[in-house]
Amino acid sequence: MRAARLIKMVLLLQSRPSMTAAELAAELEVSERTVTRDAQALSEAGVPVYADRGRTGGYRLIGGYRTRLTGLGRSEAEALFLSGVPGALREMGLEDAASAARLKVSAALMPSLRDAPRSASQRFHLDAPGWFKEAPAPELLPAVADAVWDDRRITARYRRQESEVERELEPYGLVLKAGVWYLSARVPDSPGSGAYRVYRIDRFTAIAVGEERFVRDEEFDLPAFWEERAAQFARAILRAEVVVRLTEAGVRQLPHATDRAVAREAMAGAGEPDASGRVTVTLPVESDDVAYTQLMALGPEVEVLEPAALRERFAEAAARSAALYGSPTGSSTGSSTGSR
Repeated sequence: MRAARLIKMVLLLQSRPSMTAAELAAELEVSERTVTRDAQALSEAGVPVYADRGRTGGYRLIGGYRTRLTGLGRSEAEALFLSGVPGALREMGLEDAASAARLKVSAALMPSLRDAPRSASQRFHLDAPGWFKEAPAPELLPAVADAVWDDRRITARYRRQESEVERELEPYGLVLKAGVWYLSARVPDSPGSGAYRVYRIDRFTAIAVGEERFVRDEEFDLPAFWEERAAQFARAILRAEVVVRLTEAGVRQLPHATDRAVAREAMAGAGEPDASGRVTVTLPVESDDVAYTQLMALGPEVEVLEPAALRERFAEAAARSAALYGSPTGSSTGSSTGSR
């Protein structure tokens, strides 16, 4: 523990011209007296730590004691510090390791690039979860992440509908999608592309990490695999279709109510607007219930034509709304969109 703290103290002093005992104590999470003892230990070990006395004094390294990364430009240094997602690293149990790595790189940078970490972090920030969603980190995520790093097989129990299933898996990679963690894993002895599957980490109920390491397929490309499977999933859940008539405003709002790619393709296959300017569209949907929830957001800018049962639900909802609000004062009854 102390050896790691001493290394961190040297790296901190390499990355800054000078630090007070209080600043070092805060960074190292120790007392100022411990900082004094550590500085003395470093000095005795040959590390040139110098203490400036007085009210404005502090600790610094003398004699050019530092290691520099050569050949690294400003844009490269700034891009390096954009590569981590703090929340994701924290959830995987890698926050301390990432912090230490960033500190080592900062300490090794040339003085002219020393502000690269702050420059990048103050200009770009990734907040992965969607709005109004608090997805707690799965309890078993750190254990899965360790297995991924070490290429160790795991035995996992996970919820599948109303039952639990146990599988032996070779964990290839983790993906954070809209605040939800997924594991891309290979099922041993499964042939072809079907050997690789995707599991939601929050559905795991138990994980046992084995001692045996698996041989990773070097041809496996995690980003490409995820992109392909995500597209397959998006298509697979669209098992139904609805036919709707949209106003001009409805056409503009449709991508915000449903999947953007699905809305774009549906509009590409739509016919010409009718005399009132409305367009008839066949829209793939997950189910009538999902379609009802999504299309209700469009209000009077959409008219459901098929299926008949869904149209009846919208008619009933419209009747209930009319009963609540009645006709606007000074206006005639009827849809404002119908007169376009």
